[in-house]
Amino acid sequence: MNLVLRNILAVIIGCIVGSIVNMGLITLGHSVTPIPNVDPNDMVAMKEVMPSLAPKFFIFPFLGHALGTLVGAFIAGMISKTATMRSALIVGVFFLIGGITINIMLQGPTWFTIVDIALAYIPMAWIGGKIAQRMAQK
Repeated sequence: MNLVLRNILAVIIGCIVGSIVNMGLITLGHSVTPIPNVDPNDMVAMKEVMPSLAPKFFIFPFLGHALGTLVGAFIAGMISKTATMRSALIVGVFFLIGGITINIMLQGPTWFTIVDIALAYIPMAWIGGKIAQRMAQK
């Protein structure tokens, strides 16, 4: 397979798998710590309640963002044999763009936005890329 095509597919597959992990954890979070009287699928209701939520309601969204990025970056790095870290970081950038977008749309607490943007995307993509590099060396 052409290396460029393989690297592009690596990023696409990494984004898809990472998104599945992300949404799975966020969905799990809504069942573990449901927000009283709020439908998690109603973005208007979510936006209204976000600033008043306790920190416990942000654990699963953060885990979803961080672990989704980590897994997606790892998968991309494993598939891409020649551009392991680059593919992983590209996945991280896509997730970062998504994270910035959702933080603007829902306008959560400032502390969560800072923690989420600073820790859940590029650092996790870098860690996923490093793990993929180590696994590829074995």
